This record gives sequence, C-alpha cells and structure tokens, in this order.
Amino acid sequence: MIFIRWGLIIPAFIALALLISGGFVNAEVAWQAGTLSVESLNSEINSKKEVIKQLEETISVYRRNIEKLQLESTSLLNQLGILDNHIARLQLQITLTSERVKQFKLEIQSLELSIWAKESIIDRQQRIIGKMVQNVNSEQQRNYFEVMLTSNGFSDFYGQIQYLQSIYADLGRSVKSLRLAKEDLEGKKREVESQKQKLDKLKIELEEQKDSLDEQAGYKKKLLVDSNASEIRYKTLMDSLKRQYQIIEGEVRNYEDEVRKRLNQQDKLLTNNNELIWPVPSRYITARFRDPDYPFRRVFEHSGMDIRASQGTPVRAADSGYVARAKRCSSASCYSYVLLVHTSNLSTLYGHLSGIAAEDDQFVNKGDIIGYSGGTPSTVGAGPFVTGPHMHFETRLNGIPVDPINYLVQ
Repeated sequence: MIFIRWGLIIPAFIALALLISGGFVNAEVAWQAGTLSVESLNSEINSKKEVIKQLEETISVYRRNIEKLQLESTSLLNQLGILDNHIARLQLQITLTSERVKQFKLEIQSLELSIWAKESIIDRQQRIIGKMVQNVNSEQQRNYFEVMLTSNGFSDFYGQIQYLQSIYADLGRSVKSLRLAKEDLEGKKREVESQKQKLDKLKIELEEQKDSLDEQAGYKKKLLVDSNASEIRYKTLMDSLKRQYQIIEGEVRNYEDEVRKRLNQQDKLLTNNNELIWPVPSRYITARFRDPDYPFRRVFEHSGMDIRASQGTPVRAADSGYVARAKRCSSASCYSYVLLVHTSNLSTLYGHLSGIAAEDDQFVNKGDIIGYSGGTPSTVGAGPFVTGPHMHFETRLNGIPVDPINYLVQ
C-alpha cells in the first residue's frame, strides 16, 4: 500500500486552484480588452445607423414629392419635375446603401474581434482543465481508506474529502463553462457568415442603383431632346406612345386568343403547375408590375416587370409552352417580343429583345433559350423611349396582365 502525506497534497491543490483562478482572471482581462475595442466599433455602428435613419427620412420626402407631382396635370415641366425627384432620390439611395455597406463591415469587424477574444478564453480554459484533470486523475489512484489512514483525525479526514469534492465540482463547472463558450463561439461564426452574405448582396444592390441612376438621367436627356423642350411636342410624343402601346396590346391579345383556341382544339396544351423560372439570371427588378414610379404611368399602366439584363443576355422560357408570336424587328422604334402560351389560361411575354431564337407555333421547354435581351436605346427591337438594357416580362391570365412575382420561383 502506498502512503502519501496529505500535507503535501493540500498545497498542490491550492497551487492548482490559484492557477485556475489566475487563468480565468487573465482570460477575463483579455476578454475585457477585446470588449473595449468592440465597444468602440459599436459606437461607430450606432453613428452609421443614425446617418442611415436621416437618409431614409430624406428619401421619404422625395417619395412624397413624386406622389404629389403625379397627381398634377400631365406636362413636360411636370414630367421633368418627377424625373428630377427620382434622380435625387436615387442619389440618396446610393449614399444610403454605401452607408449600410460600411455598417455591415463594422459589424463584421466587431464580431471577428469578439470571436478572437472568445477563442483566447477557450484556449486558456482548455489548458487549465487539462491540468485539473491530470491532478484529479492522480488523486483518483487513492481510495478513501488511504485518505483515512493518512489523516490525523476524523475532522482532518472529513475536511480532505470535502476539499476533493469541491475540486470535482470546480472541474464540472469549468467543463460546462467551456462548452457554453464553444457554443457561443459557433453562433458568432455563423453570424459572421450571414453578415458577409448580406454585405455581398448590398454591394450588388449598390451597383444596380448606380445603373438605375444612369438610366433615369438618360431618360431625362432623351425626353428633352425628343420633345425639343416644347410642351406641344411633348404632348404629341405622349399621344404617339399611347397609340403604340394600344396597338401592341391589341396585337398580343389577338395572337394569344387565336393560338390558344387552336391548341385547345388540337388538345396540345399539357397540364403543369405553371411555376415559372426567372427568364434571365438577374433578379433585380427596375420597374414592378403597375409600378407607381413608372415614368409613363399616366400614359399607361406598366403591364409587367422590368428585370435588369445586359444587352444580349440569353432569355429563357419561364415555362413550357407554344410560341404564339415571335415578333422580329429591323429598327429601333419597333418593339420586338416573344409571346408564349401555357396551360391554365396563362401566357408569358418577353419584350425589348435584341434577337429571337424561336419560331411561331414552335413548342419550347422550360429553360429553352427563346431570344436575347435588349433595351439599349437606338438598338434594333428596343422600342420607343427605353433608357437602358433590360428585359420586360409579363404574365397574362385569361389575356389580362397579372403580377409576375406571384408566379416566379422565389
């Protein structure tokens, strides 16, 4: 039997306890040092939030100005006022998005600093627990009978047992603390990844807003040139635009009715769920269905959505169906489009095409390339009064335009 004097064991555990206490104190100091920097970053973040709030309030003022101008009588001066407010609002939105980008970057820095501090604590805790386990294991080699034999009396024996139990309890608490710290660390790492994804989306949104600003400025310039800054010329221009819209709308309805009737007679329309895919890779919408900010809203309602797409981007069939009309153009003033007929009385239209890759009466599968986007001013098939490359997309139910967003896969 091995006899160990308890008087030598107590100092060892006391030394270990001091190591544990000192270790956690040092870890806490490291954490507080990190927190001070985090607090500094959080102060900057709060400043950015205040700037963002002020920008949002100013943008709301421009939005109200636009709504007010839209209620006034149609005129060139009025339309220019609407455009000026649109441009000013877009400029502020670009500033707003830039500030949000800065805010997200600061939040990511704050999280990464917190992660560093937490990793330092975890590393120290792991080393302390390792030493605790090592010492506890050495004591586990002794049984209570040995402790009793080496004790000076019952009270000494009882005190030694109590101390051993407290050490085990400290070890249990330390392990639990370590587990909670690791869980917190994993949560912070996930949050960093989430913030980085949001940051990437904001950067894309910023570039899209800059393109929209260029388009609005281009539209204002084109309006001034085409109207020759004359109210009479402007009215003539708007009347011409309205007639063109009515002609295209009537043409689309006639082709859809005719083709759908023929396909129904031939029983060629297959059943599907009409869940549509996005026709172009981008999902950035520059003008929504019946958009209140649409430049020609008082001439006609925007019957679809405009999706950002660079000139010549492949346009794909949102669903399987038959080509009711593939209208090709040879001039910029002509509006080029493809009209597809699907089941459930649904049809889709793809406008401002710079090229067409489908034929009338052809059956196309979902995802097939049916044309190429256009919309750049003065290019073939763009149609009148376009300000930049995009793809006009419509969904029609029983011949009536409906909001495409309700059918597109999200």
